[in-house]
Amino acid sequence: MTENVDGAPAARLTVLAVDDERPALDELAYLLRAQPDVDEILTASDATTALRVIKERLDRSVAIDAVFLDINMPGLDGLELAGVLAAFAAPPAVVFVTAHDDRAVAAFDLGAVDYLLKPLREERLAEAVRRIVAARPGKAAPGGDTEQAPTDEVIPVELGGVTTLVHRSDVAWVEADGDYARLHTATGSHLVRIPISALENRWEEAGFLRVHRSFLVALPLVTGIRSVGTGTVVCLRVVPDQPVVELPVSRRHTRELKDRLVRAPRQNWTSR
Repeated sequence: MTENVDGAPAARLTVLAVDDERPALDELAYLLRAQPDVDEILTASDATTALRVIKERLDRSVAIDAVFLDINMPGLDGLELAGVLAAFAAPPAVVFVTAHDDRAVAAFDLGAVDYLLKPLREERLAEAVRRIVAARPGKAAPGGDTEQAPTDEVIPVELGGVTTLVHRSDVAWVEADGDYARLHTATGSHLVRIPISALENRWEEAGFLRVHRSFLVALPLVTGIRSVGTGTVVCLRVVPDQPVVELPVSRRHTRELKDRLVRAPRQNWTSR
């Protein structure tokens, strides 16, 4: 969605495609033109040109909504360019389009919306565009007001040379494993090199709560808490029509958990 300086939203996205290989750049631009949410497509063959294009647009008070860029480029590479863009007051969304599957962790550390591998598939590009639209800073709400559009964080998980993208909204609970954390979803678990304390801070506003030194849970999935012997457990409905998962709750976290559950109906954690 292109937005002018007066804050008035336009209907579709203005995007910049950056790649030093002309055939790859042409293909990316061609596939972007087929996306119904994309309006204007600008191109650049290197990071320096990309920055000049962005500056020229900003000088005209017209924003670029998203940048699709390769990583390996002469001069300033894609990761370095993304770092520069992240320092902008209102940075564009960044999607990496690359042949290298080993830079995803660095890409998402820079706040990338998505990480697409070459050869580029149209359905993956369409998914990336949908994420950009969902993550844009504001969207029209009923009555003409503007509401904040929540962002669904993506965590890259590397195993055996394969990178899997796990969405925060798919995570039911997080388990501490030393300096690592294990993300539990309805389809399995994924070990990531992130301490649970870091995820606790990052995901609090998305409806996650620390209930134990070893566990962080998604409050929208909590069905209740109950006493077990001298302790307390929290019950999570991870898969519909399947038994609940029960996790221990430490004494010092019990009161906060109960308080958050009482306030839960007034919260909006749909994106988690």
